[in-house]
Amino acid sequence: MQYEKVQSAWVLLYPEGMVKLNDSSAEILRRCNGERSIDAIVADLEILFNAKGIAPQVRDLLHEGMRRGWIV
Repeated sequence: MQYEKVQSAWVLLYPEGMVKLNDSSAEILRRCNGERSIDAIVADLEILFNAKGIAPQVRDLLHEGMRRGWIV
């Protein structure tokens, strides 16, 4: 994952290509460091975005990322 100045966005690079991330997806993936639990990531994002009940969306993104091989 890296920030692309030209696109003014975070992108996820993987062997078959690149995915441009929206702000919330980038914030989720930036927190995936192998040490934080999903619950900890959700709690952090709820504070950042001043939102409650976002766990299903966070889990959906993480599961899709694993399905596609972006997250191992």
